[in-house]
Amino acid sequence: MQIGLNILHSASILVLIATGFALIFRTTRFFHFAHAIIFAAGAYLVFTFKGKIGLPMALAIPLGLAGAAILGCLIDFLIYRPLRRKKASPLILLLVSLGLYVLLQNLVSMLFGDDTKVIRSGEIREGIHILGAQLTSIQLTTIVTGLFLLCMTSLFLKKTKLGRSIRAVASDPVLAELSGIGSNTIILTVMAIGSFLAGMAGILVALDVDMTPTMGMQPLMLAVVATIIGGTRNVWGIALASFMLAAAQQCAAWMIGSQWQDFAAFILLLLFLLGKPKALMGEDSSKNAV
Repeated sequence: MQIGLNILHSASILVLIATGFALIFRTTRFFHFAHAIIFAAGAYLVFTFKGKIGLPMALAIPLGLAGAAILGCLIDFLIYRPLRRKKASPLILLLVSLGLYVLLQNLVSMLFGDDTKVIRSGEIREGIHILGAQLTSIQLTTIVTGLFLLCMTSLFLKKTKLGRSIRAVASDPVLAELSGIGSNTIILTVMAIGSFLAGMAGILVALDVDMTPTMGMQPLMLAVVATIIGGTRNVWGIALASFMLAAAQQCAAWMIGSQWQDFAAFILLLLFLLGKPKALMGEDSSKNAV
Protein backbone atom coordinates (compact mmCIF):
# COMPACT_ATOMS: atom_id res chain seq x y z
CA MET A 1 0.00 0.00 0.00
CA GLN A 2 2.82 2.37 0.82
CA ILE A 3 4.52 1.69 -2.52
CA GLY A 4 1.20 2.24 -4.31
CA LEU A 5 0.70 5.63 -2.63
CA ASN A 6 4.31 6.60 -3.40
CA ILE A 7 3.70 5.71 -7.06
CA LEU A 8 0.56 7.86 -7.17
CA HIS A 9 2.39 10.78 -5.60
CA SER A 10 5.40 10.57 -7.94
CA ALA A 11 3.14 10.13 -10.98
CA SER A 12 1.09 13.18 -10.00
CA ILE A 13 4.19 15.39 -10.01
CA LEU A 14 5.48 13.91 -13.24
CA VAL A 15 2.19 14.18 -15.11
CA LEU A 16 1.97 17.92 -14.41
CA ILE A 17 5.38 18.78 -15.84
CA ALA A 18 5.10 16.18 -18.63
CA THR A 19 1.69 17.42 -19.80
CA GLY A 20 2.95 20.99 -20.01
CA PHE A 21 6.13 19.90 -21.77
CA ALA A 22 4.19 17.75 -24.28
CA LEU A 23 1.75 20.57 -25.09
CA ILE A 24 4.62 22.94 -25.81
CA PHE A 25 6.51 20.33 -27.81
CA ARG A 26 3.49 19.47 -29.93
CA THR A 27 2.80 23.07 -30.92
CA THR A 28 6.40 24.33 -31.26
CA ARG A 29 8.01 21.04 -32.42
CA PHE A 30 11.17 21.32 -30.33
CA PHE A 31 12.26 20.28 -26.85
CA HIS A 32 11.72 23.27 -24.57
CA PHE A 33 14.42 22.49 -21.98
CA ALA A 34 13.96 25.88 -20.31
CA HIS A 35 10.78 24.26 -18.97
CA ALA A 36 13.02 22.97 -16.16
CA ILE A 37 13.69 26.47 -14.84
CA ILE A 38 9.96 27.29 -14.96
CA PHE A 39 9.50 24.33 -12.59
CA ALA A 40 11.99 25.86 -10.17
CA ALA A 41 10.77 29.43 -10.73
CA GLY A 42 7.29 28.63 -9.39
CA ALA A 43 8.79 27.46 -6.10
CA TYR A 44 11.22 30.37 -5.80
CA LEU A 45 8.52 32.92 -6.56
CA VAL A 46 6.40 31.50 -3.72
CA PHE A 47 9.50 31.62 -1.51
CA THR A 48 9.95 35.30 -2.44
CA PHE A 49 6.34 36.29 -1.91
CA LYS A 50 6.02 34.40 1.38
CA GLY A 51 9.49 34.49 2.90
CA LYS A 52 10.78 37.84 1.65
CA ILE A 53 7.65 39.95 1.26
CA GLY A 54 5.61 38.25 3.98
CA LEU A 55 2.45 37.46 2.06
CA PRO A 56 0.24 34.61 3.30
CA MET A 57 0.64 31.26 1.54
CA ALA A 58 -2.91 31.49 0.16
CA LEU A 59 -1.81 34.56 -1.82
CA ALA A 60 1.82 33.60 -2.48
CA ILE A 61 0.93 30.40 -4.36
CA PRO A 62 -1.44 32.04 -6.92
CA LEU A 63 1.12 34.82 -7.47
CA GLY A 64 3.86 32.21 -7.93
CA LEU A 65 1.76 30.36 -10.49
CA ALA A 66 0.98 33.60 -12.33
CA GLY A 67 4.67 34.50 -12.31
CA ALA A 68 5.62 31.10 -13.76
CA ALA A 69 3.05 31.50 -16.56
CA ILE A 70 4.25 35.04 -17.31
CA LEU A 71 7.89 33.89 -17.40
CA GLY A 72 6.98 31.21 -19.95
CA CYS A 73 5.18 33.79 -22.08
CA LEU A 74 8.11 36.20 -21.91
CA ILE A 75 10.51 33.46 -23.03
CA ASP A 76 8.35 32.77 -26.06
CA PHE A 77 7.62 36.41 -26.89
CA LEU A 78 11.16 37.71 -26.49
CA ILE A 79 13.25 34.71 -27.58
CA TYR A 80 11.39 31.98 -29.45
CA ARG A 81 9.05 34.11 -31.55
CA PRO A 82 11.83 36.18 -33.18
CA LEU A 83 13.68 32.93 -33.92
CA ARG A 84 10.55 31.40 -35.48
CA ARG A 85 10.15 34.52 -37.59
CA LYS A 86 13.67 33.93 -38.91
CA LYS A 87 12.78 30.28 -39.70
CA ALA A 88 15.15 28.87 -37.07
CA SER A 89 15.35 25.08 -37.11
CA PRO A 90 14.14 22.93 -34.18
CA LEU A 91 17.79 22.18 -33.37
CA ILE A 92 18.58 25.90 -33.04
CA LEU A 93 15.56 26.40 -30.80
CA LEU A 94 16.59 23.42 -28.67
CA LEU A 95 20.10 24.83 -28.20
CA VAL A 96 18.65 28.23 -27.33
CA SER A 97 16.37 26.63 -24.75
CA LEU A 98 19.35 24.87 -23.16
CA GLY A 99 21.19 28.19 -23.04
CA LEU A 100 18.17 29.84 -21.44
CA TYR A 101 18.04 27.14 -18.80
CA VAL A 102 21.70 27.63 -17.91
CA LEU A 103 21.32 31.43 -17.88
CA LEU A 104 18.17 31.51 -15.75
CA GLN A 105 19.36 28.76 -13.41
CA ASN A 106 22.53 30.73 -12.70
CA LEU A 107 20.44 33.87 -12.21
CA VAL A 108 18.37 32.04 -9.57
CA SER A 109 21.61 30.88 -7.93
CA MET A 110 22.91 34.46 -7.84
CA LEU A 111 19.71 35.81 -6.33
CA PHE A 112 18.96 33.06 -3.80
CA GLY A 113 22.18 31.07 -3.42
CA ASP A 114 22.77 27.39 -4.11
CA ASP A 115 21.79 26.21 -0.64
CA THR A 116 18.54 24.40 0.02
CA LYS A 117 15.50 26.58 0.72
CA VAL A 118 12.25 25.68 2.48
CA ILE A 119 8.82 27.26 1.98
CA ARG A 120 6.66 25.00 4.13
CA SER A 121 5.82 26.30 7.58
CA GLY A 122 4.11 25.10 10.73
CA GLU A 123 4.68 22.05 12.86
CA ILE A 124 5.63 18.73 11.34
CA ARG A 125 2.66 16.46 11.90
CA GLU A 126 2.10 12.76 11.55
CA GLY A 127 0.86 11.71 8.12
CA ILE A 128 -2.56 10.39 7.23
CA HIS A 129 -2.93 6.63 7.78
CA ILE A 130 -4.45 4.74 4.84
CA LEU A 131 -4.66 0.94 5.23
CA GLY A 132 -1.39 0.78 7.10
CA ALA A 133 0.43 3.27 4.87
CA GLN A 134 1.19 6.92 5.55
CA LEU A 135 0.68 9.96 3.35
CA THR A 136 1.29 13.57 4.34
CA SER A 137 -1.36 16.20 3.72
CA ILE A 138 0.72 17.88 0.99
CA GLN A 139 1.27 14.52 -0.74
CA LEU A 140 -2.46 13.88 -0.72
CA THR A 141 -3.00 17.41 -2.05
CA THR A 142 -0.47 16.68 -4.80
CA ILE A 143 -2.34 13.54 -5.91
CA VAL A 144 -5.69 15.33 -5.97
CA THR A 145 -4.25 18.40 -7.72
CA GLY A 146 -2.48 16.31 -10.36
CA LEU A 147 -5.64 14.35 -11.20
CA PHE A 148 -7.80 17.50 -11.21
CA LEU A 149 -5.51 19.48 -13.51
CA LEU A 150 -5.09 16.49 -15.82
CA CYS A 151 -8.87 16.20 -16.20
CA MET A 152 -9.26 19.96 -16.68
CA THR A 153 -6.53 20.04 -19.34
CA SER A 154 -8.12 17.14 -21.21
CA LEU A 155 -11.56 18.76 -21.11
CA PHE A 156 -10.11 22.13 -22.13
CA LEU A 157 -8.39 20.68 -25.20
CA LYS A 158 -11.44 18.69 -26.31
CA LYS A 159 -14.42 20.84 -25.38
CA THR A 160 -13.39 24.50 -25.82
CA LYS A 161 -12.87 26.53 -28.95
CA LEU A 162 -9.39 27.60 -27.80
CA GLY A 163 -8.51 23.98 -27.06
CA ARG A 164 -9.57 22.93 -30.56
CA SER A 165 -7.49 25.76 -31.99
CA ILE A 166 -4.46 24.49 -30.04
CA ARG A 167 -5.01 21.01 -31.48
CA ALA A 168 -5.35 22.48 -34.98
CA VAL A 169 -2.05 24.36 -34.74
CA ALA A 170 -0.38 21.27 -33.31
CA SER A 171 -1.64 19.11 -36.17
CA ASP A 172 -0.96 21.48 -39.08
CA PRO A 173 0.18 25.06 -38.35
CA VAL A 174 0.07 26.11 -42.01
CA LEU A 175 -3.50 24.95 -42.50
CA ALA A 176 -4.44 26.53 -39.17
CA GLU A 177 -3.03 29.88 -40.34
CA LEU A 178 -5.05 29.60 -43.58
CA SER A 179 -8.13 28.96 -41.45
CA GLY A 180 -7.56 32.20 -39.54
CA ILE A 181 -5.96 30.74 -36.41
CA GLY A 182 -2.91 32.76 -35.36
CA SER A 183 -0.18 30.27 -34.50
CA ASN A 184 1.85 32.81 -32.49
CA THR A 185 -1.12 33.56 -30.23
CA ILE A 186 -1.83 29.87 -29.77
CA ILE A 187 1.80 29.08 -28.96
CA LEU A 188 1.85 31.92 -26.42
CA THR A 189 -1.28 30.47 -24.83
CA VAL A 190 0.25 27.00 -24.71
CA MET A 191 3.42 28.41 -23.13
CA ALA A 192 1.27 29.99 -20.41
CA ILE A 193 -0.64 26.74 -19.76
CA GLY A 194 2.49 24.57 -19.80
CA SER A 195 4.37 26.98 -17.54
CA PHE A 196 1.44 27.11 -15.13
CA LEU A 197 1.47 23.30 -14.86
CA ALA A 198 5.25 23.20 -14.40
CA GLY A 199 5.09 25.95 -11.79
CA MET A 200 2.40 24.04 -9.91
CA ALA A 201 4.57 20.89 -9.93
CA GLY A 202 7.56 22.84 -8.62
CA ILE A 203 5.54 24.43 -5.82
CA LEU A 204 4.11 21.08 -4.73
CA VAL A 205 7.58 19.51 -4.66
CA ALA A 206 8.98 22.44 -2.65
CA LEU A 207 6.10 22.22 -0.17
CA ASP A 208 6.74 18.50 0.30
CA VAL A 209 10.54 18.51 0.51
CA ASP A 210 12.95 21.34 -0.28
CA MET A 211 14.14 23.31 -3.31
CA THR A 212 17.38 24.19 -5.08
CA PRO A 213 18.06 26.13 -8.31
CA THR A 214 18.73 22.87 -10.18
CA MET A 215 15.61 21.07 -8.95
CA GLY A 216 13.88 21.13 -12.34
CA MET A 217 16.27 19.23 -14.63
CA GLN A 218 15.74 15.71 -13.27
CA PRO A 219 11.90 15.95 -13.42
CA LEU A 220 12.21 17.40 -16.93
CA MET A 221 14.28 14.43 -18.11
CA LEU A 222 11.57 12.12 -16.81
CA ALA A 223 8.95 14.31 -18.53
CA VAL A 224 10.79 13.87 -21.83
CA VAL A 225 10.70 10.10 -21.31
CA ALA A 226 6.98 10.22 -20.47
CA THR A 227 6.34 12.27 -23.62
CA ILE A 228 8.22 9.79 -25.79
CA ILE A 229 6.40 6.80 -24.31
CA GLY A 230 2.96 8.37 -23.99
CA GLY A 231 2.95 10.49 -27.13
CA THR A 232 1.63 14.02 -27.47
CA ARG A 233 -1.84 13.47 -28.95
CA ASN A 234 -3.58 12.44 -25.73
CA VAL A 235 -2.89 13.65 -22.20
CA TRP A 236 -4.08 10.30 -20.87
CA GLY A 237 -1.26 8.60 -22.74
CA ILE A 238 1.16 10.86 -20.88
CA ALA A 239 -0.65 10.05 -17.62
CA LEU A 240 -0.25 6.32 -18.25
CA ALA A 241 3.42 6.75 -19.14
CA SER A 242 3.96 8.85 -16.00
CA PHE A 243 2.39 6.12 -13.88
CA MET A 244 4.60 3.47 -15.51
CA LEU A 245 7.74 5.52 -14.89
CA ALA A 246 6.75 6.23 -11.28
CA ALA A 247 6.07 2.53 -10.74
CA ALA A 248 9.46 1.58 -12.20
CA GLN A 249 11.22 4.11 -9.98
CA GLN A 250 9.42 3.22 -6.75
CA CYS A 251 9.80 -0.53 -7.28
CA ALA A 252 13.50 -0.07 -8.03
CA ALA A 253 13.91 2.00 -4.86
CA TRP A 254 12.10 -0.65 -2.82
CA MET A 255 13.96 -3.66 -4.23
CA ILE A 256 17.51 -2.44 -4.93
CA GLY A 257 17.92 1.12 -3.60
CA SER A 258 16.84 4.70 -4.27
CA GLN A 259 20.00 5.46 -6.29
CA TRP A 260 18.62 3.16 -9.03
CA GLN A 261 15.37 5.08 -9.57
CA ASP A 262 16.41 7.05 -12.65
CA PHE A 263 18.26 4.03 -14.04
CA ALA A 264 15.02 2.02 -13.89
CA ALA A 265 13.09 4.78 -15.67
CA PHE A 266 15.50 4.97 -18.58
CA ILE A 267 15.75 1.17 -18.82
CA LEU A 268 11.96 1.24 -19.21
CA LEU A 269 12.34 3.76 -22.03
CA LEU A 270 14.97 1.61 -23.75
CA LEU A 271 12.84 -1.52 -23.50
CA PHE A 272 9.81 0.37 -24.76
CA LEU A 273 11.64 1.74 -27.81
CA LEU A 274 13.16 -1.64 -28.62
CA GLY A 275 9.87 -3.50 -28.26
CA LYS A 276 7.32 -0.99 -29.49
CA PRO A 277 8.73 2.22 -30.99
CA LYS A 278 5.34 3.91 -30.98
CA ALA A 279 3.60 5.89 -28.30
CA LEU A 280 1.11 4.17 -26.00
CA MET A 281 -1.79 5.83 -27.79
CA GLY A 282 -0.58 4.80 -31.24
CA GLU A 283 1.40 7.88 -32.25
CA ASP A 284 4.85 7.42 -33.78
CA SER A 285 7.22 8.64 -31.08
CA SER A 286 9.86 9.68 -33.56
CA LYS A 287 7.61 11.53 -35.97
CA ASN A 288 8.14 14.94 -34.42
CA ALA A 289 11.67 14.29 -33.19
CA VAL A 290 14.02 17.25 -33.09
